[in-house]
Amino acid sequence: MKTTKSPTQSRSFKKSAVQAPPSADRILASEVVLLAVTGMSPAILTETIWALAREKPPLIPHRVIAITTTFGSGQIQNALFTPQADFNGQCVFDCLRDHLAADGHDVTGRLRYEERILRIWNERTRRYEPLPDIRTRAENDAAADFIIEQVRAFTEAEDTQLVATIAGGRKTMGALLYACMTILGREEDRLTHVLVNEPYEEPGMKFYFPDQPVGQLVTKAGGTVLARDARVELADVPFVPLRNLFERDLVKRPATFTALVQRCRKHVAEQARRNLKLIVWRSRPQIQINATKVKLSPKQHLLIMLLAEAAAQGRAPFAKYAEAVAPLQALAEQLYAQHDSNNFSDWRYSVRLPGDTSEQTFRKLRDELIDKLETTGGDAPALIPLLPEAGRCSLDLPGRVISFKS
Repeated sequence: MKTTKSPTQSRSFKKSAVQAPPSADRILASEVVLLAVTGMSPAILTETIWALAREKPPLIPHRVIAITTTFGSGQIQNALFTPQADFNGQCVFDCLRDHLAADGHDVTGRLRYEERILRIWNERTRRYEPLPDIRTRAENDAAADFIIEQVRAFTEAEDTQLVATIAGGRKTMGALLYACMTILGREEDRLTHVLVNEPYEEPGMKFYFPDQPVGQLVTKAGGTVLARDARVELADVPFVPLRNLFERDLVKRPATFTALVQRCRKHVAEQARRNLKLIVWRSRPQIQINATKVKLSPKQHLLIMLLAEAAAQGRAPFAKYAEAVAPLQALAEQLYAQHDSNNFSDWRYSVRLPGDTSEQTFRKLRDELIDKLETTGGDAPALIPLLPEAGRCSLDLPGRVISFKS
């Protein structure tokens, strides 16, 4: 689905980009591939191409590749590659190509379109079969694996610049493409989103690019607008190219998207362990992660004390969250017994847990702690990948980097 933003919003979006824009020399020397996840909004292809052609210098992709479902493919073929009387008997895509050529752009050998249909393994038939849609977890996983292989192929080619767009397709497809670009994308690659003002994004509007032959369009409300008055802008979506951190991991070519994400997460945790020092105060609910101090709630502090003491003493991790509940309750009672009964501001006064404390209580405290670290910023988020997670109930830090203060 296309998203409408104001020109002001799109300009601010561009300025916030993390990666430096690719050099003009690199762009001109490369084969430029426009990669889109789309189907339900075919017009994002023509709008993006039109916007790229108006950049300085203009960028006309050599190849245009749509990752889509079988249903999405039908939508694209009907909208962009079927001759239309309103487009002088041409299909929309060829009409756009001719318009760019008439404007002085060299389209020779460029705008070569192809589709790559998402597919899923069928154990019953022992075949990969095309996906009509993405509605289940298995289909989502299959789409993730498919998209990451497409992105990998282009980012491993040194003479190719990838311009990916997340404007079309289901939201999950855009999110997956963003994740793949973050892991595999290079500094010279781009992640984009095309922005069109109202009402040109309305379903059934048949707007494809401002210079199209069909100049007058009917709105859903029954009014008319002119195609030439549409504002089509391309926003560069900020992403951090992490492949420089994970280069050796990426070479191993895991079989699935999930495997690659898990491998990269493990690498992040290893980096955090090497560069992190944790200080835990006993007299107040506060910790310090490198130079960043974090004030916690009493129960959040209770959790971090349990985990930090176990890690500092080199004790084995809890086998599962449920096993940590009794020790957490015992520590709470121990700390409560030490509180100053004449000082209601003593943090230990509020540390006791209810009698029905369960595994869910443990998970909730962990999630609250994660939220606190995220909002604190600084070095605090570096502790997050080291907190308990699926398959590990411990603080994943060596004891030598943990210290306690009275």
